[in-house]
Formats: sequence, C-alpha cells, structure tokens
Amino acid sequence: MERSRIVVAGASGLIGSALVRSLTADGHEVVRLVRRAPRGRDEVRWDPERGSVDAAGLIGCDAVVNLAGAGIGDRRWTPEYKRLIRDSRVLGTATLAEAVAALPRPPRVFVNGSAIGFYGDTGDRVVDESAPPGDGFLPRLCVEWEEAAAPVREAGVRTVFPRTGLVVARGGGAWGRLFPLFRAGLGGRLGDGRQYWSYIALHDEVAAIRHLIDDESLSGPVNLTAPQPLTNREITEAMARVLHRPALLPVPAPVLRAALGELAGDVLGSQRVVPRRLSESGFRFAFAGIDEAIRAA
Repeated sequence: MERSRIVVAGASGLIGSALVRSLTADGHEVVRLVRRAPRGRDEVRWDPERGSVDAAGLIGCDAVVNLAGAGIGDRRWTPEYKRLIRDSRVLGTATLAEAVAALPRPPRVFVNGSAIGFYGDTGDRVVDESAPPGDGFLPRLCVEWEEAAAPVREAGVRTVFPRTGLVVARGGGAWGRLFPLFRAGLGGRLGDGRQYWSYIALHDEVAAIRHLIDDESLSGPVNLTAPQPLTNREITEAMARVLHRPALLPVPAPVLRAALGELAGDVLGSQRVVPRRLSESGFRFAFAGIDEAIRAA
C-alpha cells in the first residue's frame, strides 16, 4: 500500500488501537475521530449520537475505517445497555457514512465494522458470507449496522463489512477475560463445550482489515475468522495446553445464564463461520491455528 491518509473511528478500542499502530508504523497518515476537543492535526471531532462530525477533517482521506461501538460483552445486557450497543454502532455509522458521501472527493474505500453475530446460532452448520441473518438481538443489530452505511455505498464508494469473530487478544474482548481465569487455574469449558467458536488472532484481524483496504475486488460482507472454527471444549483444551494450567472447572449453562442474563445465549450459542471470501482473495493467516493464536496473544 502506498502512503495513504486513513481516517479511523474507534481508534482507542482493542482492534482500532492495534490497527492505528500498524498503519503508523508503516508510514501512513492516520486521522482519529475523537469525542473531545482535538489535541493535534491527527484528530477530528465527532459526536455520533448527535449526528455531527467535522467533515473538513475528512477531506483528502483515501480510506475510512469505522470500528466504533460500545463493547458487546462489557456489561450485562440491560435494556439501557442494549440501546447503547445499538446506537453507538448504527447512529455512528449513519453519521460517518453521510459525511463521507458528501465529500467533494470521497475516499476509495469505506470499511465498516460488523460481526459474525450477524448469523446467529448456526449449530454445527458451516456458514460463509452467503448465509442469511439469524434471529435475536445481535443479528438484528448487525443488519441495522451494515444498512446504516447505505449513503456511502450509494455514493459509489467501495464499502466493505468485516464480520469479525472472537478476537484472540490479551488486552480485551472475550479472551481478555479468559486469560486471567486460565492463568489462575480457574478456566474451563462453558456449558457442554460443544458450541463452535470462530476466532481470529489480533495480528490477523489487523492484517485482514488492511487487506480489505487494499484489495479493490472486495466489497460487501467479508468474514474475518480463522479458517478452522473449533468447539469451546477444544479451545479450552488449547488454553490449558499453551498456558500450562488445568482446565477443570466447567461453567454450567444455568450459572452462565444467571450471571450474564441474555448475553449467555450468545456465549452458549454455536457459530461455525468460515472466511471464504477472505481466503479466496489470497489472504494468508499468520496465526491460523488456535495454539499459535493464543501464543501470539
């Protein structure tokens, strides 16, 4: 990729901060969207809930990457928090898409975050990008999230939706909670452990997003998951193996439901998602296996 000016929303999050580090290290100019007064030329103010963004700061950008949104698993899903999860994604995407579509020279690509939650519980069935949305809160959210980017797509900008799986990383997301438990010898399978988890190493997640920016043949949904989804039981065994800790304390489904409420349904749900379009486009994973992904984290 030649030196580019790339706008990133959600730059302080787990994936966004790693992406910014990667792009900056390679000499790209990164402009971060922030909700406070900008502290330098590399920041642009926006207020997604109020639908405002300093569009002048977007002029001349080559790509826009929108990863903004409240953490799915950060808190129990109360009605208020579910509204925050939705609004932070849908309203933020609509705000940014409308601003980008109105630019005198729009960027060449708009990469808008999404998630494999789009597919809902797929059981043992292998699904790729051709699968329809599932049922429930997360599938409805993902559909709205992607649809909110319509203005920029209708403006003729190549628009890509990376449907990200569970990111294997030490500093956040689901694995940010798993690592301390396993290190303390308190890890174990969740429920019966037969549900599939579609994961991706943080390094590969960042590399894949950069691939989406560069590869002009890709638009629409692209699954960002490792090639071989594994069951929760297999992942639990891998965590114990790599961290040299026992995994003897399974968490029964009723306990999860009591602790997590509605979110437990997604933790216990099964998603056997494969990255067909990403692989067909020539992307190569650095940490495709679960042991390698855990060691990298």
